[in-house]
Amino acid sequence: MYNTFSEFLEDKKQLCVIQAENPDGDSLGSALALDFLLKDQEISLYCPVDIPKYLRYMPDWSRVTNDFDFTADGYIIVDTAAEVLLSKLLEDAAIKNRLFTSEVFVLDHHETEDNLSFAHKGLIQTLPSCCDLIYKIAIEQGIEIEKTAAEYLVSGILSDTLGLTAASVTSDTFRTVADLIDKGANVSELEENRREFMKKSQKILNYKADLIKKVEYFMDGAVATVHIPWEEIQEYSDEYNPNVLILEELRLVEGVEVAVAIKTYPDGKVTGKIRTTRNFPYADKLAEYFGGGGHPYAAGFRTYDLSYDDAIHEFIEAYDKIKKSEASASESEE
Repeated sequence: MYNTFSEFLEDKKQLCVIQAENPDGDSLGSALALDFLLKDQEISLYCPVDIPKYLRYMPDWSRVTNDFDFTADGYIIVDTAAEVLLSKLLEDAAIKNRLFTSEVFVLDHHETEDNLSFAHKGLIQTLPSCCDLIYKIAIEQGIEIEKTAAEYLVSGILSDTLGLTAASVTSDTFRTVADLIDKGANVSELEENRREFMKKSQKILNYKADLIKKVEYFMDGAVATVHIPWEEIQEYSDEYNPNVLILEELRLVEGVEVAVAIKTYPDGKVTGKIRTTRNFPYADKLAEYFGGGGHPYAAGFRTYDLSYDDAIHEFIEAYDKIKKSEASASESEE
C-alpha cells in the first residue's frame, strides 16, 4: 500500500518537506528523518514558524528554515492533513500558488478528515505517530534506515506517544522502536538530551505558577481551562511553550476529563490545545467543532470568529454534547 510514495519520488530531484505551524516532536522527527532517508533527492525543510527551543535537542533542528523553496519538484507535508494548520502558508499568495500548481504528497497519522483544498496524493493511516508511518514506508519500500534516521524516528514516536504510554500504542509500536534501536538509535541518550532541553529557568517556573493560579474549572470540575493572552505569548514562548508547561498538569488533576489551553492574538485569532483523559477520549471530536482535529487524547483548533469568552462557552457546549451523545450510545448498546 506504500508504493504510492515511491511513485511520487520517482521523477523528483529536489523536494521540500513542510511542517505545519504548530511543530512538535513528531513533525520535526518526521522531517529530519526524511532528510536522511531520501538520499536520491536534494531536501529542504520548511516550517512557517521557528522551531521551539524545547525541541532543539534534535541535533539537526536548524536545518528547518522559514525560507520556502519555490524551486522544488515536489512537496511533502508531514503530520497533518488539516488545512487550518497550514493557514500561514496559504495566506502567502506565492506559496499558495506553488502548492496549488505543484505535486504534493501528505504523510499523516491522524483520524481527522483530510480537508486540504489543493490537489495532493498521500498516505494517511491511523497510527501512534507520523514517524511510525514513515518507518513502515521505509521498511516496505526497502529504504535503508541508518542510525541518524532511526534516532529521529524514535524521537518522533516517543514524543507523540508520551514515551510509549499513550492509549494509541500497541505491541507493534514497541516492535518498531525495538527495530530502530537495533538500527542504532540510543533511547537513553535521546532522552537525556531531551530532558536537558526541557529544563526551565526560574522565570519560566514562576510563570508556570502564575498559569496554575489562572486555571478555571467547568462542568463540575471535568473541564479545566487556562487563558494565555498575547502578552504572555510574546514574553515566554521563545523560551518555553506555555501549552507544554501546563496541559499535562491539568490532565493530572482529580476529576478533570478535558484540559484546554486557549491562546488569543491581536488579529483576533484564537487557538486551543486540547488534552483528554481515558474517561473522555474525544479530543479530536472537540477540535472538530472548531474546524480542527487531532487524536482522541490530543488535538487542536484555530478560529478567527470567536472571542475568548465565546470560545470557552462553545467549548463547554461541545463537551456537553459529546458527553451526552456518548452516554446515549452506551445506553443503546446495553
